[in-house]
Amino acid sequence: MDFKQSDMLYDDGSYYKWQAKADHDNPYYIKGADHSELNPTEGYEILYYINHLGKILWKEWPGTQACQKMERMIRYSVPKDIRTHKKIEGWIVANWKTVGY
Repeated sequence: MDFKQSDMLYDDGSYYKWQAKADHDNPYYIKGADHSELNPTEGYEILYYINHLGKILWKEWPGTQACQKMERMIRYSVPKDIRTHKKIEGWIVANWKTVGY
């Protein structure tokens, strides 16, 4: 099972954008794109990232609540100077138990 757009907390049409800005803007990890920056307002990118990260961190699907916690962490808790996929992943893992939502 996957986290879906309809499960997202901030999919009210005002926060997330659902179209890429440019042809080269791609939400998927392609050829080592872990170093690329995660855009927190691009819904398709956040949705893919949460599903991807959930599969890395848990052997089974973590459930909607865990995915929504990741979504809130990305929006509100991850420091603004941490912007790459890999560094955000590390921050979420390091702070999962201490950030309460």
